[in-house]
Amino acid sequence: MPTTTAEPTWTIHDVSAYLRIPVGTLYQWRYRRTGPKAAKVGRHLRYHPGEVKAWLAEQERHHARR
Repeated sequence: MPTTTAEPTWTIHDVSAYLRIPVGTLYQWRYRRTGPKAAKVGRHLRYHPGEVKAWLAEQERHHARR
């Protein structure tokens, strides 16, 4: 079986700590489809770190244009 060197996915608590926002805010953003993309794994949400970082960079670019 091949081994991958991909970065492990983040939990909602990991993303909350990284962005320094409450977990509840991430759930609201997911409901409104405005936050970083997450995937359901069973009953749990998982985030790809690269996608979270790309989403944050886009937010910074968007707010810099205002």
